[in-house]
Amino acid sequence: MTQPSATSLQVLAQIIETCQNCPLGGSRGKAVPGQGASTSDLFFIGEAPGSSEDQQGVPFVGAAGKLLDWLLAEIALSRTDIFITNMVKCRPPNNRDPLPEEVSACSQYLESQIAAVSPKIIVTLGRHAFNRFFPGESIMKARGEIRSFGELRIFPVLHPAAALYRRELQSVLKEDFAKLRELLNEFEVSVDADSDGDDSAQLTMF
Repeated sequence: MTQPSATSLQVLAQIIETCQNCPLGGSRGKAVPGQGASTSDLFFIGEAPGSSEDQQGVPFVGAAGKLLDWLLAEIALSRTDIFITNMVKCRPPNNRDPLPEEVSACSQYLESQIAAVSPKIIVTLGRHAFNRFFPGESIMKARGEIRSFGELRIFPVLHPAAALYRRELQSVLKEDFAKLRELLNEFEVSVDADSDGDDSAQLTMF
């Protein structure tokens, strides 16, 4: 298969919606390519679509999605400010974990989406998304701390679904999203400082 273009999320979505690279293409209701801003500082990655997502073709529309929306609102953000997708674009049967070959089949799409959006921070939601970059590491130990993966910056947090089963984890998620807001503010200050420096440099040239 031809490598999909990294410059057009719309073209990628069209390719994903007709993809038959693994058996999930035959069992899905709707593929779930992703949703959100075409250029964003934040790129969220979950594990795989659930039943609601499979019906609507939109990521994180169930109870976990509502919690995610609340967490974003707590740091003055909304879905329109981010891009969000999953490692696997089609729902695994019975909501089982995606198989390695299914993750592999979707990897080219995820990598192309990251390249197209060019985010400052990739937020991994839950253990599976985090382990895609750092296999075998504990999400509980790594959560809430930004780290590098090549040129990418990864910020792992718990999956919102985990906090639906264990209410005490909601405060953990809220704490980590507050850290995410601080990181964004730092990046904005850094960009503004760089811009001021560039202007000064240009002025001295004339």
